[in-house]
Amino acid sequence: MTRVVLVDDHQMFRSGVKAELGDSVEIVGEAGDVDEAIEVIAATRPDVVLLDVHLPGGGGVEVLRRVLGGARNSGTAEAATTRFLALSVSDAAEDVIGVIRGGARGYVTKTISGPELTKAIGRVAEGDAVFSPRLAGFVLDAFAATDAPPIDPELDQLTQREREVLRLIARGYAYKEIAKELFISVKTVETHVSSVLRKLQLSNRHELSRWAAARRLV
Repeated sequence: MTRVVLVDDHQMFRSGVKAELGDSVEIVGEAGDVDEAIEVIAATRPDVVLLDVHLPGGGGVEVLRRVLGGARNSGTAEAATTRFLALSVSDAAEDVIGVIRGGARGYVTKTISGPELTKAIGRVAEGDAVFSPRLAGFVLDAFAATDAPPIDPELDQLTQREREVLRLIARGYAYKEIAKELFISVKTVETHVSSVLRKLQLSNRHELSRWAAARRLV
């Protein structure tokens, strides 16, 4: 039976996924943020990690970087034996491309049914790549097109959560609105904004909005 770790910051959603999967897989661990995910994956060495893209502590890309990058650097077999399947509410092209570049073997959205998710987990465990139909096009466009845009080094230094906050700031959201949208505190929003301004060497949210608009992130 395929051994699975479920990583999502909403406990109710994790419970729903476990109920949908039933006895078709063995859930060997759960995590709600990046640091917890790293610990659980290291402790259980699952076959497949069901990984949410948006997580406290840096997002799914950060989990991939620390698990797969760390395993490669240390020469352990973990990078080869544990495979990642992104399971997210987001169907944004940059989210899909980001986690695939990070090393995930597939990406499906949370509209997927229980039987379809079970099948996707099995395929990823066997080494196949699995995508929801529309999302596969994003990956093909990004990796096959000769004129695909290069990675933006400035944008690439931001965590997934910082990018989310950046987009909402650029769209004119107030801090309280961002906090409500992302289910985080206003103080956490302020911390993310300060971090983004520092990394991009900008002075205020107006400069931030112009920076995002120039890159068509709004």
